[in-house]
Amino acid sequence: MSLWLQIFQFVLSGLTTGSTYALVAIGFSLIHNATGIVNFAQGEFVMLGGMFMITFHSFLRLPMVLAFVLTIICVAAVGLLLERGPINRARSKEILILVMITVGASISIKGLSMMIWGKNPMTLPPFSGENPLIFLGAAIMPQSLWIFGITLLVVIALSYFFRGTMAGKAMRAVAASRRTALLSGIPVERMILLSFTLSGALGAAAGVILTPITTTSYDVGVMMGLKGFSAAILGGYGSMPGAVVGGLLLGVLESLGAGLISSEYKDAMAFLILLIVLFFKPTGILGKGSFKRV
Repeated sequence: MSLWLQIFQFVLSGLTTGSTYALVAIGFSLIHNATGIVNFAQGEFVMLGGMFMITFHSFLRLPMVLAFVLTIICVAAVGLLLERGPINRARSKEILILVMITVGASISIKGLSMMIWGKNPMTLPPFSGENPLIFLGAAIMPQSLWIFGITLLVVIALSYFFRGTMAGKAMRAVAASRRTALLSGIPVERMILLSFTLSGALGAAAGVILTPITTTSYDVGVMMGLKGFSAAILGGYGSMPGAVVGGLLLGVLESLGAGLISSEYKDAMAFLILLIVLFFKPTGILGKGSFKRV
């Protein structure tokens, strides 16, 4: 296999994982825009997506489509409960306090998942076969096409939601100025609840589509959360287009680094690239915020 064909193969692999990073990054951006906090439980939503899908499809033998829908509903409900419970009822609304609450939620969800599903890695069969397809000389798994397609559909649906529906426009107004939105009569608390619910659904979707090409276990959420958070920052924190660009770019760079240098430095190289980009452009690729030296 020639070097250029190898690079093309690595790029395709990187786009596959990068698509899931993009979904996780969008979830981070949704909650940040509504509340200003970083939801460190976002990675656990991804883990729960894989776990619930395995439970419904592999254990309970439900049809794939029904299991997918039930998984999205269940994890979205976890996001809803996180907001209605500790986030909403916290006595202090300081950003740092709320962020630490999400850290505690992440640890709690991880512990409960270990008790329910155990410590062993779990697998999920691919949506449509395991025989690779050949595209321009490179092999691509059918599951990768599902990942690309579902990610594209989610991004298109979210774009329409934010631009073509009243709820979406209200969420954009809250993101622009929470105080102004409140004075305009927009139910800010309801929009915050919706942001947590949507972020849970996005994390679940990422977990469901990624699990067939990897494995899942109770502790995979930590790294997925860090990768999604890095993708959100890389693209421009709070920007949905930035989250998509950051996720895809992070996935591709990570895959190229693992393939051309060493897989042992796969995770380290992804964060190193992030640090280099933020050193030269702290607001991220598509970020427009201002910054100052301290």
